[in-house]
Amino acid sequence: MTERPTISGIEPYSFEDMLDILDELDVPGYRAEIVRGGFVLSPWSKGFYHRVMEQVCEQLKPRLPEGHRISCGPFLYVFPGDACAYGPDIHAAHEQVFETESNRLDGEALSFVAELTSPSTRNDDLTGKVEVYAGAGVPVYLILDMQQQEATVYGSPSAKEYQIRIKKPFGEKLPIPDPFGCILDTSEFHRPKKNTRS
Repeated sequence: MTERPTISGIEPYSFEDMLDILDELDVPGYRAEIVRGGFVLSPWSKGFYHRVMEQVCEQLKPRLPEGHRISCGPFLYVFPGDACAYGPDIHAAHEQVFETESNRLDGEALSFVAELTSPSTRNDDLTGKVEVYAGAGVPVYLILDMQQQEATVYGSPSAKEYQIRIKKPFGEKLPIPDPFGCILDTSEFHRPKKNTRS
């Protein structure tokens, strides 16, 4: 489902049309995003991702810019210029962004985004989303690579790239750039130990 949808020779849908289709999609067990003009489905997160997401929120909440809120709830942020609509795992934005009845929030209003990778989204999390978030001026983008067990943070966006990039394996402390200017402790981000029966 990554191809741009068409109907027997008719022009591809506009981005607005695709957002309307996204509203109607019903794919149990999956969530959908629009990536570069195509639909991408990814499975729901694994249970232990919740612990990791909560820890990120708890650590960053005291450092949020004034009036901003951080959440790991499912919200859709749109980037019309890139034909993308993402539902980031963790996101922070000014509280005014949420004062709307629309489910399509302005991606340029984000102050922080974090994605926890899955096999189906990992490539775009590591490449395409870096460009989109930088181009939208999102100050900080954090990638928690759950497959490689490492964290990468980007800061100081400029055009389609970030000027700051720092990578650390899980277990180490990761400096988070301004406007947060803090240290993220990743020591509890590892997978849970396998249950063994005695």
